[in-house]
Amino acid sequence: MTDDVENLVLEQLRAIRNKLTDLDAFVRDEFHGLKVRMTGVETAMAEVHRRVDRVDARLDRIEKRLDLVDS
Repeated sequence: MTDDVENLVLEQLRAIRNKLTDLDAFVRDEFHGLKVRMTGVETAMAEVHRRVDRVDARLDRIEKRLDLVDS
């Protein structure tokens, strides 16, 4: 009887370990995918900031040329 219980416990522990291994692999893959996507978002945001800065500089020059602001 004791051997049966021990075998059952070991069997359950092995099943848990296998599930955790599968879960770990899944989480690693998902995390990698999220990092790749986040890098893309950061790159796009940097481009948006560069464009806004260029527009802002151009607007400043236009305002100066039209004497809309003090030099």
